[in-house]
Amino acid sequence: MPTLTIDGNEVEFKNGQTVIEAAKDAGIEIPHFCWHPKLSVSGNCRVCLVEIEKMPKLVIACSTMAAEGMVVHTQSDKTVKARNAVMEFILINHPLDCPICDEAGECKLQDYAFNHGVGESRFVEEKQHKDKRIKLGPRIMFDGERCISCSRCIRFSDEIAGENQLTFVKRGDRVTITTFPGEEFDNPYTLNTVDICPVGALTSTDFRFQSRVWELSSTKSVCIGCSRGCNTEIWSRNNKILRLTPRQNEEVNQEWMCDHGRLDTFKFLNADTRVENVSVRREGVLNTIDWNEGFELTVKRLKEYKSGEIAFFGSPVATVEDNYVFAQFAKSMGVKNLVFAPRIKIGSGDKILITEDKSPNAKGAELTGFSAKKFDEVMDGINFRKIKAAFILEDDIASLREDYKEALSRLELLVVTSTNYNELTEMADIIFPASTYAEKNGTFVNVNNRLQRIRPAIAAEDMDRALDGMAMSRWDKFGTRFDRWQQGKKYPSKPSWKIISELAEKVNLHLRYDMAETVFEEAASKIKELKGLNYDDIGELGITLTVVKQKTTEEV
Repeated sequence: MPTLTIDGNEVEFKNGQTVIEAAKDAGIEIPHFCWHPKLSVSGNCRVCLVEIEKMPKLVIACSTMAAEGMVVHTQSDKTVKARNAVMEFILINHPLDCPICDEAGECKLQDYAFNHGVGESRFVEEKQHKDKRIKLGPRIMFDGERCISCSRCIRFSDEIAGENQLTFVKRGDRVTITTFPGEEFDNPYTLNTVDICPVGALTSTDFRFQSRVWELSSTKSVCIGCSRGCNTEIWSRNNKILRLTPRQNEEVNQEWMCDHGRLDTFKFLNADTRVENVSVRREGVLNTIDWNEGFELTVKRLKEYKSGEIAFFGSPVATVEDNYVFAQFAKSMGVKNLVFAPRIKIGSGDKILITEDKSPNAKGAELTGFSAKKFDEVMDGINFRKIKAAFILEDDIASLREDYKEALSRLELLVVTSTNYNELTEMADIIFPASTYAEKNGTFVNVNNRLQRIRPAIAAEDMDRALDGMAMSRWDKFGTRFDRWQQGKKYPSKPSWKIISELAEKVNLHLRYDMAETVFEEAASKIKELKGLNYDDIGELGITLTVVKQKTTEEV
């Protein structure tokens, strides 16, 4: 490979790379605002100026191609002086509103002002005032005074989102960003511009003024909005999730995610509709009972039916671990009607990230023995009253289609595990409170057969009890460490795999697991596609499975 020298270090680079790219690959940071590795080069900010020997003047590293034998200085007196001057120029009209800016703590301008600024300004004239609190679209607020005209948002809208909705107007010291006449900034990916904005010019209307970022704890997870399985960071405070942001994974979502995934996949966690008790319906009214009574009643009622009269509905929104234990329980009772409801919305996908399958783990449900192909057949069995009892795992099937709801209303017995009260729980006979994806460990398999992990970002009461008996070093390895004395509401829910394993004890089926990892290890010993894998192998970015095919109950 060709080489160049940066600050005395010999650096290899690939043909076609720029100086800033070569430096980045070598772990050498060259300050920049407008350059972004996923966007075209604009050369707006000039902060990346460097000195290259045999060149008459300083050049911008973002657009200068690396060449064999080139000698680059990023810390020479000439470079530092120019960088300080650029920073002073950028800060001339920038408002001093860091104390109320949502970007504070994550702001590149703050960092660069400290590391590369001169510490004071010679500008004593009145700053240029621009419009503030401009709603560019339904989810984005714009502050013109904070904008440093890096054009990242404009280029993202055009090049990544495929919607050319933003532009510069009033070129000069009054330059600002706006939408084209009669348009809103409303494409499905607008909130990515909040992430890539190097200052606080673009903010999310949903997260705006909710919390200082240094008060939040982050947890690596996976989006449940569709089968893409975008890698995410869950940001929480006082046991409540306040925002989701994308996590870089070049094999899945690069560093983007859609607005739906950010805003609509976590609000239910702290909604008033959360299921907080085991309940049984008597004479049309839900009555609270304890867990043990719920388990005994469920087993008693299920035994009233022949195995062919019972259907177990796995869930494409529950984890591999949840579905695996559920399938083992069904097998112990001789139940062979194992299905799950497909969540395909034709025409709802795009060529970027959003898929037509709105479930995060349909392929994981298939791996553990549940079938989407036989779903309609089972629903017909319910309609004709051949199937009289059903056990549904974490899936509000009743809300998917009116005819599904009508069919389920004909059941004599309906048992569900659910995170929230919904249309399905309205007709359920027995309800168990299930933990959400943000309250448990587990795995999902995405549309491209990539196995990925989720981790608990907030605590449920059951998790607190588990932590009491677990060394923190062990918890660090298999979960997410967080303050055990964190304030905030904790729901008395359990992961579905734990609910089912405790239920199985009532039929003398020993499925007692101490943690999700134990469940996964057993599943990996029986399911060919998972053979030999463990949580360490999956890691933070996931692992692609070689084959994902439909399995039968007997195979599992």
